Amino acid sequence: METKSFTTRRYLAVFLPVLPAERLIRSCGDKAPDVPFALIEKQRGAMRLVACDTAALGLGMTPGMALADARARVPDLAVFDHDPQADRQLLEWLADGCERYTPSCALDPPQGLILDISGCAHIFGGTEAALARDLKMRMRHHGLTARVALGATPDSARAKARFGVRTINALPVRALDCDAKVHNALERAGLKTIGDLAGRPRAAFAARFGKDCGRRLARLLEEEDPRITPRRAVPVIRVTLNFAEPVARTQDVMAAITHLAQQGAILLQERGEGGRRFEISLFRSDGHVARLAVDTGTPTRDAALLDRLFGERIDTLSDPLDPGFGYDMIHMTVPRSESLVPVQAGLESKVDIKAEKAALTDRLSVRLGPERIRHFHTGNSHIPERAAFERPAQAGLPSTSWATPQMQEPQMRPFRLFDPPQPVEVTALLPDGPPRQFRWRRHVHLVHSVEGPERIVAEWWRRPAGHEPGKGGPTRDYYRVEDSEGRRFWLFRHGLYGETGDPRWYLHGLFA
Repeated sequence: METKSFTTRRYLAVFLPVLPAERLIRSCGDKAPDVPFALIEKQRGAMRLVACDTAALGLGMTPGMALADARARVPDLAVFDHDPQADRQLLEWLADGCERYTPSCALDPPQGLILDISGCAHIFGGTEAALARDLKMRMRHHGLTARVALGATPDSARAKARFGVRTINALPVRALDCDAKVHNALERAGLKTIGDLAGRPRAAFAARFGKDCGRRLARLLEEEDPRITPRRAVPVIRVTLNFAEPVARTQDVMAAITHLAQQGAILLQERGEGGRRFEISLFRSDGHVARLAVDTGTPTRDAALLDRLFGERIDTLSDPLDPGFGYDMIHMTVPRSESLVPVQAGLESKVDIKAEKAALTDRLSVRLGPERIRHFHTGNSHIPERAAFERPAQAGLPSTSWATPQMQEPQMRPFRLFDPPQPVEVTALLPDGPPRQFRWRRHVHLVHSVEGPERIVAEWWRRPAGHEPGKGGPTRDYYRVEDSEGRRFWLFRHGLYGETGDPRWYLHGLFA
């Protein structure tokens, strides 16, 4: 009898038994071979079959067979090199298309997919069987043979799809995916199916064949759900728009995005959150999926703002959207969100400067790229090159705790630093004294005035033995110098004469 399920989740497994061969046929198009063929690779010093088309399988060819034996049976067998990377890319492409059914989709390489369809069946006729039929029909439309099966655990659905059975009890013991010795021992004992094992004492089975085999059996019998790891993180919000007829005009796509943004804003408001990243997935009727994404510097659920940002994103695409025969489904997801508390507007119509800056940053980041709009942030270090750094403006607000010079006082450090510092040749009156002249880029600069030194000790705690004397790193002596032509430089001597034998001089920055 069937074992009672202890889980409420539902999974759909897709197994593509001849994926490599059908991938080759798809790539060849009209030049596809019209004779039985197989894909081969070198294994254990011999050329062996890795995959076969349906015609070759009907002639008795099987994966793992030596090429010499296969040619002896079928002399006119055509062979091609196996390309596992191309198979993987096709599987990834199919997984993208399967996201029309559920956001939780995982690869089951080399020839399978597993979908967590819990709560998703209502989109396709209200039944899991209707969803499975739609998926199988689309696979057939792509020229792929697929076996699909439903189950309460990923292992159960996967095994039923792989072995082409409807019930768990009908699965052979090979569905356990244990060592071949385990399978042979069970079959010799007369236990040929999972149904034969279901009624046996579980403790004795685990003691004889190991806890791992017992765990695999529990998962096949839907007593333990290991869950799947989706290819993409499950979004916080997901809204879908289906079309009775595919749409191809950009105006229609933008109208759909506006509608989805409004629906997403309602869901975010119910959660008291605002999105930081919004993604649009455009599912073309031929299986291609186009993706658009925008990020925001602050949490938002403003549908009008999202409409403008996605409009900017579409206008700035280097490769314009190709609707082909049209999009039959559009998704909007919110992978990342933060708390957003409603703000009471005042009686006076004042302009919110922070909101205006955030909106401008978002528009420029979408138009020019997020890496091109940047803010300065303070670093937790006293070393000049680590005391400040840049990062994308949408990653957070800029730092405000900057040291400001006193009124009418000169700037203590340059605004921009050389990375890395540039070596210079310095002449000084004393070994540890300030520079009198220096050569930089083959030009000699005579020092007119000098301030310093500003001594900066190395970060000894970053070195493995920095706490020991003499191993903390060279000390820097910084000088602000002005040459005879009025140009100001920031020089430093890397190391003291008591620390290193020959300290070197570097130019770290220029004053404006």
